[in-house]
Amino acid sequence: MAIRFLWNATRGHRFAPWRSEYLKWRIETYSGRKADTIDASYFWLFLWKERAQLMRFLGWTRNFGTRSRQSS
Repeated sequence: MAIRFLWNATRGHRFAPWRSEYLKWRIETYSGRKADTIDASYFWLFLWKERAQLMRFLGWTRNFGTRSRQSS
């Protein structure tokens, strides 16, 4: 599920994920920084500083997908 999320979130920008409108919107929502000011350096800094929270989120996506398949 984590790989699926990352694959979908970077659609169209797989080699430059900081250009993904979806990821910029997510970072803006989480950090409060305006999406149009997010560049490659801020993107990588954000990933490094928030890596623990991001890993928790990816774990949640795995659990979320498992629960939704069980209830079907």
